[in-house]
Amino acid sequence: MTELRISVAETIDAVEAGEWDACANPLAGGGIAKGERGAGCGRQAADPSAEEVYNPFISHAFLTALEQSNSVGPRTGWQPRHVLARTADGTLVAAAPCYLKSHSRGEYVFDHGWAEAYARASGSYYPKLQVAVPFTPATGRRLLVRDTANSENIARALASGLVEICKICGASGVHVTFAPEAQFRLLGELGYLQRTDQQFHWENRGFATFDEFLGALTARKRKTIRRERHDALASGISVHWLTGGDLTEEIWEEFFQFYMETGSRKWGRPYLTRPFYSLVGESMRRRIVLIMAKRAGRWVAGAINFLGSHSLYGRHWGAIEHHPFLHFELCYYQAIDYAIAHKLLRVEAGAQGEHKIARGYLPTTTYSAHYIADPALRRGIADYLARERAYVAAAGAELATFAPFRKNFVLEPD
Repeated sequence: MTELRISVAETIDAVEAGEWDACANPLAGGGIAKGERGAGCGRQAADPSAEEVYNPFISHAFLTALEQSNSVGPRTGWQPRHVLARTADGTLVAAAPCYLKSHSRGEYVFDHGWAEAYARASGSYYPKLQVAVPFTPATGRRLLVRDTANSENIARALASGLVEICKICGASGVHVTFAPEAQFRLLGELGYLQRTDQQFHWENRGFATFDEFLGALTARKRKTIRRERHDALASGISVHWLTGGDLTEEIWEEFFQFYMETGSRKWGRPYLTRPFYSLVGESMRRRIVLIMAKRAGRWVAGAINFLGSHSLYGRHWGAIEHHPFLHFELCYYQAIDYAIAHKLLRVEAGAQGEHKIARGYLPTTTYSAHYIADPALRRGIADYLARERAYVAAAGAELATFAPFRKNFVLEPD
């Protein structure tokens, strides 16, 4: 394999956008997936077993919006340390979105217990290196490699480079979170510890309408969902899908108020700044769908979603008025409606939430990999993870038995 030079970029702007995106989304042209029709990719044009062709969160535009808006940076405890692999002639062939962290917030793969245990043993868990998309619990490639014959060898070199940078930085470890299963397996082969968890995703089984989806459910679940959808809009609420040119500064101002109102109660301190929405709304407007609720002539709630080639990614929602089931309507049912209308294969509605099962979102395994520098801490974490993986697998199997689908409905795609 050609010799590679590993380096670190302290801002995403230090990497030319075309270079980064050629690694992040190598099968997509200009940030729009090949074969895409309108906002989504038609089912007949997509292979359900294939990895996502275009993932919005690892794009240069999304990471730039996070940094330029100061949503990440030294004062937030997320210091960019993006890892780059170049050939001798300077061609960027691989990259990893990486951050030097001074805490464990905003990751959704929880290691606070590890940090506390290490501190009790007089160890320093921070700083650590986090290979992730900040505040975004969505699976996507983390070892971003150009599509070449040597892709796997380059990915291995990049993963080994992360370990070396960890040592140089004096970090306690490298944490690669929400990686696809293939990269999870590769990292395991290189000695990274393996961790699993659960999310709940909705899969499109070729449904033509929301009613057709409901027809696949048991009568009791079907009745419950219809009642919830009716009650959510009973106060004269109308729902609107906004994308592209609809995403004006006035709309972002309204949505940010929802985010602050709900995020302050949920997290205490919301992660994203107001400029983030303006920046991402400008650079990625075709990749964003705001599902907004209006009552009595004013916007009262909204949910932000991002579009991949085959997936709709629900990120967060907020409201300044509270109505029964409005959260379910905007975040889950409208997302399903949108996915069906645009022939998307799945909806990923974010982290946690066993209540999603009754609404057709089924348990799906998520993966992360962890290099721990201290051998003693590594042994303790490895023992814990072995037990945790067994629990996650058993819990997922049990949760799947609560799926709302009729017994004679075939969940596997044809």
